[in-house]
Amino acid sequence: MSATRTSYVCLPCRASYKQSPAGDHARHCPRCARPLLRAGSAFAAPRRRDTAAWRTLSVLLNAGIDFHKSCCGGPGYRPRTLFEVRERMAYARRTGEPIADALVRPELP
Repeated sequence: MSATRTSYVCLPCRASYKQSPAGDHARHCPRCARPLLRAGSAFAAPRRRDTAAWRTLSVLLNAGIDFHKSCCGGPGYRPRTLFEVRERMAYARRTGEPIADALVRPELP
């Protein structure tokens, strides 16, 4: 049985790399040598030209949200637009809910 490959992302280069998750060594971007962020095995990278999608992705990854498969399929809800991110961050500030929890909330009350 082969190991599942995991996506790692370089936000400044807008690049994604699939690598084996074995080992705890730091991974670096082959283009700019900056550290890569672990995105998860269910991650699908947006097009390099789509700046809004990469900004949204940047907020998610920096908040500690990744894209790992769950037992029932995909990683669950993730905001896809900057509007959804802003809406959930405002909700988090207003209610005191942690930002990471508000970002993965499918619907706001």
